[in-house]
Amino acid sequence: MIRDITIGQYYQTDSPVHRLDPRVKLLGTLLFIITLFLYKNPAGYALGAIFLFFVIKTSHVPLKFITKGLKGILIVLLLTVIINLFLTPGTALVSFWKLTITYEGIGVALTMLFRLTMLIMGSSIVTLTTTPNNLTDGLEKGLGFLKIFRVPVGDVAMMMSIALRFIPILMEETDRIMKAQLARGADFESGNIVKKAKALVPVLVPLFVSAFRRAGDLAMAMEARCYRGGDGRTKMKPLIYKKRDAVAYIILFSFVGISVWIGRWQVITDIFNSLYLRYILK
Repeated sequence: MIRDITIGQYYQTDSPVHRLDPRVKLLGTLLFIITLFLYKNPAGYALGAIFLFFVIKTSHVPLKFITKGLKGILIVLLLTVIINLFLTPGTALVSFWKLTITYEGIGVALTMLFRLTMLIMGSSIVTLTTTPNNLTDGLEKGLGFLKIFRVPVGDVAMMMSIALRFIPILMEETDRIMKAQLARGADFESGNIVKKAKALVPVLVPLFVSAFRRAGDLAMAMEARCYRGGDGRTKMKPLIYKKRDAVAYIILFSFVGISVWIGRWQVITDIFNSLYLRYILK
């Protein structure tokens, strides 16, 4: 499961999405996440799924590679579904003991499952198709307006980029430590939750030590190369918008406009919701 986490990794290939300006991809991800919470009917969810799969297909990143990243948050997804399934009031469908499953609970659970799944998959596209250097440059350039408020945009962008790129490194380090502990007779599977948590202590301690050591080595390397922040630095490859970025913006804003239109069209919303509750849930 540790190796299944794809957030923070970069998938090396050549595709139209890889060649896009990082600012386009960052803004596109932000707008896509916002639109996920505008949908109120199956038509909106279908539009979001079609748009996401179109981007994945264009990026040439295998869908299997992206979906395997969901295994790392499978427990979070299950807990979200279970909580919304049993704690949402409404018309009862099934009741046993003190628990009741309602029609509204099923709808909310499916909605949250879709949103979280699309959110994770959509966010992974940015790191999978953008190198660390381009990601840092895109964040710094895109958040440049915050310099008016004396926000150290260069340092913030560098920290966010380093944090994202440390995720796969720490995952590999965790996997290596767990295998070393298993070779010494450690047991991470048997016992109750408390015993399993105690069994992870021999993993967490060396993991934190390794993380601090890597952070110290990185800080020394940056100081040795005279890194003093982003102010006044020049770029070997400055970010310049091209025609493909303009086309991507047109597609992106068209998608957002259609999403807002569908999300606010109450007549279509009521029709789809009634059909959804009457024929699908029953």
